Amino acid sequence: MKPPTMTPKTAMVLAAGLGKRMRPVTDTMPKPLVKIAGKTLLDWGLDSLEAAGISKAVVNVHYLPEQIVAHVAHRRAPRIVISDEREGLLESAGGIVKALPLLGSEPFYVINADTFWIDSGQPSLERLALAWDVARMDILLMLTDLDSATGHCVGTDFLVAPDGVLRRSKGDLAGLIYAGAAIIHPRIFKDAPTGSHSLNVYFDKAIAAGRLFGMKMHGRWITVGTPDAIPAAEAAVAGDLASASARKSAPIFGKHDA
Repeated sequence: MKPPTMTPKTAMVLAAGLGKRMRPVTDTMPKPLVKIAGKTLLDWGLDSLEAAGISKAVVNVHYLPEQIVAHVAHRRAPRIVISDEREGLLESAGGIVKALPLLGSEPFYVINADTFWIDSGQPSLERLALAWDVARMDILLMLTDLDSATGHCVGTDFLVAPDGVLRRSKGDLAGLIYAGAAIIHPRIFKDAPTGSHSLNVYFDKAIAAGRLFGMKMHGRWITVGTPDAIPAAEAAVAGDLASASARKSAPIFGKHDA
């Protein structure tokens, strides 16, 4: 049985981006506060973390930060801690490195605040925790395929070996997309620089060591890159939630039923 300390209880939520492609919507609000189907992108992610039992979420802020700080102040779970990047945008990895003292020494979730998903069956973050193997992995990515993605139009990211080890797909349509959620062990950031840099540096480092793994999610993954992608995202949410409701309410017939 997996030691209980290996199931993450802390998460890093990457919410500091500028959201330039979402202008003019993001002229007056940070992208994580854009609403899809009545819920902010940020809350879609935080709700998934809450359902997975996460006790603390570190949310980094940079662009219009006071809006995010005020928004998360109303949440009870997970407990929100702000990592302030007002002095300079640090990108994905730089933001994590800055927040490491808040995240602790155990593996933690990382999620993007501008993408979300609707699970089919067991929640994806729970499945990710069950798949996590601290002895073999430094990073475990949640992945999805092109057919299960809404709003994605730039190819794929990774090819997956039978044992779950990843390598770059270079856009190969047979590959999978990084779905904006992962479990990361902080040891991968040993001797990391403190300035602005991308998580891709650490994905490649883990690939070289054979310690980057992936798990395909079950359900619909949604990314909203531009204002005209909002209607497609809302339609996808409505469709997937309706399908889930229909599955739950459908009668179950036994072998003697008509």
